[in-house]
Amino acid sequence: MLSAYETLGFFGRDPWWLVLLKAVFCFAFLVLTVLIAIVWERKVVAWMQLRIGPNRHGPWGMLQSLADGIKLALKEDLVVKNADKVVYVLAPVVSAIPAFMAFAVIPFGPADNQVSVFGTRTPMQLTDLPIALLYILAVASVGIYGIVLAGWSSGSTYPLLGGLRSAAQMVSYEIAMGLSFAAVFIYSGSMSTSEIVVSQQPTWFAVLLPVSFIVYVIAMVGETNRAPFDLPEAEGELVGGFNTEYSSLKFAMFMLAEYVNMVTVSAVAATLFLGGWRAPWPISTFWAGANHGWWPMLWIVIKIQLLLFFFIWLRGTLPRLRYDQFMKLGWKVLIPVSLVWLVMVASVRALRNEGYDFGQVVLYVGAPIGAILLLALVRDVIRRRPEPEESTQAGGEFDPMTGGYPVPPLPGQQLPPVPRRRSRAPQLQDALNGPDHSEGS
Repeated sequence: MLSAYETLGFFGRDPWWLVLLKAVFCFAFLVLTVLIAIVWERKVVAWMQLRIGPNRHGPWGMLQSLADGIKLALKEDLVVKNADKVVYVLAPVVSAIPAFMAFAVIPFGPADNQVSVFGTRTPMQLTDLPIALLYILAVASVGIYGIVLAGWSSGSTYPLLGGLRSAAQMVSYEIAMGLSFAAVFIYSGSMSTSEIVVSQQPTWFAVLLPVSFIVYVIAMVGETNRAPFDLPEAEGELVGGFNTEYSSLKFAMFMLAEYVNMVTVSAVAATLFLGGWRAPWPISTFWAGANHGWWPMLWIVIKIQLLLFFFIWLRGTLPRLRYDQFMKLGWKVLIPVSLVWLVMVASVRALRNEGYDFGQVVLYVGAPIGAILLLALVRDVIRRRPEPEESTQAGGEFDPMTGGYPVPPLPGQQLPPVPRRRSRAPQLQDALNGPDHSEGS
């Protein structure tokens, strides 16, 4: 296995035209994948909902996303009167550019098994850094500012609420995502993406670090504002969220940034946890050349497409969370679980590096965690529910308009009976039959 420094030594040797060609390839790959993902999403969701889906533009509707892009480009470009025009125009750019930049450190193949491009040997990766994953985190964080600035600069209430939601969402789920990265750093001993893929031999980190993988998958859905975490653009609550006041190409850039971010986080998940460019286990056992030449590009593309299908599957099956549920999931579930898991992984690695055998590692690490879980279980069993106050007892007086606006009753409270007027049926019957005649007389 190559060391991190030997792996990074393969980069920085390409001529300028080859670097430019790789950059163009990354851009074209992302745009083409987005065009395919949009049609695929509409087709799959239509299939899940027993609908037809797009079937007019091109064979089987495959050119639908291209037609949508042309339509958005030809629509009238409006600028809101009360908007901060400079920030209003720059916000889509700030959101879209970092989405493309993060893809620069994704490996499509092994660094030492270089391929030939017009007679020049080069690795199948634009570049790599000793802190490549910190670069990905930093670029992803910058992209969120485009959404925040779009909501603020629009000069409208609902886009501002969508931008603020996006800021809170970023803080909540960036922490959980960074903690899941940290476990990979500890286990692989490197932050370089190419070295992390090399470290996943013979077992993927999704198997060795299952909690980190699950936390990252949940965090990447929240990071990309996708259902069921699409709260910054919840049309049922915010009209359209941060992009309410945008149209034409500026709106298209927000949509492009969202789908490019989906591809990027899927590529990061494949690189960190699913073996990257390595062939799946059954194929690699009987085919020695599966991880050589241009074949590694096929494996990572398949993994990216499967993760994109996971995004589509979630959108077609799960309803949107309430905002308090969403924040509770991030702060009270994902972050504590990630912290405990990170301490456990660090302890296991430290004990293994000191030469302790597996039984001792389980005893020193598993016993304290088991004791903590047992104490938590006992606490939940013996904890008594607080007695409701007299004002909240059944039958107690409850005024839903106390705060000036209607609020639902808390647990234990009951709404007062709704006053109902008397039924007018007897009066109508008397009017029809006369006061001195009964029905049927």
